Amino acid sequence: MNPAVVVVPTFNEKDNVQPLVQAIERACPEADVLFVDDNSPDGTGALLDELCQTDPRVHVLHRPCKQGLGRAYVAGFQWALQAGYQFMCEMDADFSHDPNDLPRLLEAAQTADLAIGSRYIGGVRVMNWPMNRLLLSKGAALYTRAITGLPLFDPTGGFKCFRRAVLETIDLDAIRSNGYSFQIEMSHTAWQLGFKLVEVPIVFVERRAGESKMNKKIVNEARWMVWKLLFRAGCRRHAGGAHPRSLAAGGAA
Repeated sequence: MNPAVVVVPTFNEKDNVQPLVQAIERACPEADVLFVDDNSPDGTGALLDELCQTDPRVHVLHRPCKQGLGRAYVAGFQWALQAGYQFMCEMDADFSHDPNDLPRLLEAAQTADLAIGSRYIGGVRVMNWPMNRLLLSKGAALYTRAITGLPLFDPTGGFKCFRRAVLETIDLDAIRSNGYSFQIEMSHTAWQLGFKLVEVPIVFVERRAGESKMNKKIVNEARWMVWKLLFRAGCRRHAGGAHPRSLAAGGAA
C-alpha cells in the first residue's frame, strides 16, 4: 500500500475518472486513489468498479444517493484512516485541479500538517472563469478571513493534503457543512486545534467535462458557516495552541 491516497468525490463524472486515474498515477506514483461515488446515474460507479478490477491502486466507495460534497469527503477520510494511509489528499474529479501539483502538496505536508493548494496566494491563478464567479470566490475568501481570522488566501479551495494526525484528531462526524463551506470548516477546525497550515500556489482551470455543482444553496451555506465557526471558537480570531501531534509543535511524523 502506498503512503498516500487521493480522495475524489464523483457524481456523473464518467468522462473524467479514467483519464484522472492515469494522470494521478503518472504524476504521483506514491499515491493510491479512492473515488467516493454517490450512485451516479451516468454509470460512473460501474466504470469505477471496472477500473478497480484491473488496477490495485484504485478503490471505490459506493454511497446509495447524492448526499453532498462534505459527506462524501468525510466517508472517504474515514475509509482512508481505517485503511492506514498516512497522507490523505482531496481533489476534484474534473481536472480543475492539476494532478501534477500532487507531489508539491505531499512535499509541503512533510513539514506542515495541512497543505492547501491556493489559487490566490501571490496573485490570482484561475483560468476560464467568468468575472462574476471569480469575484464571488475572492469575496468569499476575504469574507471568511475578516470574520474568522483564518489566515488563508484561499479558504474555499478543495485541493489539499492532510497528515493522518489531523484527520484522527478532528471529530469528522461533527463536521456539519456539506457544500464548499466544508473546505472552510475543515481548515478552520485544524487551525483552531493548533495544527500547522501552509498554502501552495496552484493554477485552477475550469472543468473539462460535465456541469458545475455550484448553486445558491451552497453559497448561502458558506455565508452562514463562517459565523458558526466564529462562535464555535468562542469568538477567538487566532489559532489555538500548537497541537501536541502537530509537526509545528515538534510532534513525530
